[in-house]
Order: sequence, then structure tokens, then C-alpha cells
Amino acid sequence: MPSQEYYEVVAAMRSQAASMIEGDLTVEQQREAMETGFNFPLPDHITLTAVDANGVPGEWTVLPDADPGRRLLYVHGGGYVLGSIKTHRRLVADICQAAGCIALSLDYRLAPEHPFPAAVDDALAGLEYVWSNGPDGPSEARSVFIGGDSAGGGLTLATLVAARDRGARTPTGGIGLSPWSDLAAGPEELSAFGRDDPTIPDNMTAITASQGWATMYAADADRADPLVSPLFADYADIPPLLLQAGAVEMICRDTTRVAERARQAGVEVVEEVWDDMFHVWQAFAPMLPEGQQAIDRIGEFIRQHS
Repeated sequence: MPSQEYYEVVAAMRSQAASMIEGDLTVEQQREAMETGFNFPLPDHITLTAVDANGVPGEWTVLPDADPGRRLLYVHGGGYVLGSIKTHRRLVADICQAAGCIALSLDYRLAPEHPFPAAVDDALAGLEYVWSNGPDGPSEARSVFIGGDSAGGGLTLATLVAARDRGARTPTGGIGLSPWSDLAAGPEELSAFGRDDPTIPDNMTAITASQGWATMYAADADRADPLVSPLFADYADIPPLLLQAGAVEMICRDTTRVAERARQAGVEVVEEVWDDMFHVWQAFAPMLPEGQQAIDRIGEFIRQHS
């Protein structure tokens, strides 16, 4: 059974989701709604440092007693169209606290102004940077993880594949929180899923919004391209993965299908599908026990593989 706090969060999340996916909102209005709605208080004693990560704006998150050699590159969610460092500051800080790591959050370029492959190129630039730089300047990391939620989870997977294919230094591990990995799925396919997600006011409205974001991001590219939809990627020689998804969310099967494909390629995969949980419930850890429990599992994964 979900916690009592779950029902309170669901009520608030339903209202917030509606404000972001209404069909008549402009991209700028959707962005403003997300910036306003995802603005949780930050922990005490947190240090935030802006940085230029090989040409991509970034922000270091450092909490007391964190291991500076254990680093996380975090790429936020938002359909490749919405979201920013600001919207995900608390989620990143919570992961840092659980993992005893420092994190570089990346403000990668967004569609429609900057369609694919801009986000992948920026993530690769950030990955190269985080291996050899810390908050205080040049320093070699002992371990580097890349993680993200929703579109950021898909970007995490695409970056792992691109890093391998381009001969870049591969991360120690990857973390996908409800990763959006199949942008090629059409409305008919998606309509069978997510009907029980209590945070979605209207299933078809959510599908329409996601289809719009997919079109903006892919632009002229094939939406089945493995770097657009990493569900279709070859996962050979990819580092260990932690994948978390909520059982009732519309794209839960993106996680289960990626996990199966990666295992078939010989990848170590920790797959967690959480009963009753909605899309990226981890972001609500400040008020949701199940969110903090999931964050703790992320911390365990990072510590175990460092």
C-alpha cells in the first residue's frame, strides 16, 4: 500500500502535470510552468558552483563530506523541451546525499531551438569534462556515473551508447529514472498504457504532449534512430545500469524493454519497477517516503560500483 503522503503528492502532481501539458500552451508557457512547479527547498550547507563544461553550461552540487573523486553527471528530464538545472536541483542534491558523491548538472540545449543531436553532443562534452574536472578545477575522477530522469534517462542511455561508439571514456555506470527510450511509439501504441497513473489528468492529453516533444526533438531524424530512441540500441559493452520506473506510468515498458535488451547483450542491469508509483516519483523525496527509498537505492548502486 502506498504511504499516506503518496495521496497528498498525487493530488498536487495532478494539478502540476495539467499545467504543463495543456495543448494550447506555448513551449515557453510549458517551460515556465515546470520552472514554477519544481522548486523544492534545498538542503542546508549545499554548495552550488556554475561552470562552463566544455562549452555547455553546468552546475556543480557539493554537500559536506562528499567524495570529490566519485562524480555524477546529471541530465534533467522534460521531454527534451522543458526543464533545467534549476528544476532538478533538489533531486540531484538528494542523490548526492545518498551516494556520497558530487554532481555536475548539465543545461544541455533544448528543442525545438536545438533538435537532435544537440543534447547528445552536449552530454558527451559534459562527460568528458566531468572525468577530468571537479568543482575546484582540473582533477581526475575515480568513478563517473551518468544519470537522468524521463527524457534525461533516455539521454543517459543514448550518451552511453554514443560514448562507446565514438571511443570516448565510458562512465562507470548509468542510472535511468523512468527513461523515455522509445520516441518512435505512436499514439495508438501509447494509448493502452498509463491509464492508471493518478498524476495524469487525461491520458490522451499526455500522449499528445509527448508526441509533440518527440517531433520537436527528432526534427528531421528518424525517431527509431538508436541515439533518439535508445530502446533500439546495441547495448554490448555498456557499463552497469540501474533502471527505475513506476508500474502505473505510461512509459514503464520503456524501462522493462531496455532492461531486457541490455541483459541480452551481457550488461549488468538492476531493474526496479515500483508498485503504484508515477512518473519520476523520486523527485518528490522531500515529501514522499517512497521517493526517498528509491533515492537510497540509487545511492547504494553508486557506492557499490565506485
